[in-house]
Amino acid sequence: MALRRCWGLAGVAPRLLWNSTVLPGASVPGRPTSASNLINSHHGCKTTELQLRRFSSAPPSTDVSYEQMKQLLAGRKAVVIDVREPWELREYGFIPGSINVPLGQVNTAFQLGPDEFNEKYGGEMPQQTDNIVFTCLAGVRSKTALNTAASLGYKDVQHYLGGWQDWVKNEQQN
Repeated sequence: MALRRCWGLAGVAPRLLWNSTVLPGASVPGRPTSASNLINSHHGCKTTELQLRRFSSAPPSTDVSYEQMKQLLAGRKAVVIDVREPWELREYGFIPGSINVPLGQVNTAFQLGPDEFNEKYGGEMPQQTDNIVFTCLAGVRSKTALNTAASLGYKDVQHYLGGWQDWVKNEQQN
């Protein structure tokens, strides 16, 4: 019944969900263990939204706040990648310690060798196990970069939700 209500909004997604299989007895955290429980335990489109998340390669909690970004930078616990265009950094500024890899180059950049990456982008290439935080102007392009890196096998990827605009606002207040 819940899937029927979402049918018009989700297009083909309910068919994908209905056809996906989980072995009997398998437990999926946060999800009911049978189709009847799935339909009976959720109302509206929330079921579809929860199920669609498992098709994403991005981890569930990926947003970083200003305070978290400051802590990560202070402790050198993350590689910060700014995905704006170089002219944007020159004109508006950048977060100190970040490496500029424009969004259109993220896919190829993360497949370069470490020396090539360093030569082209002026920083150490992140390893697949490094904590990487993407940033941009307002958090839109950084989310795209996060998804690209996750699809390439990078495990600990996040994005600074507020981006440069939030950074400047918070830095001016401090």
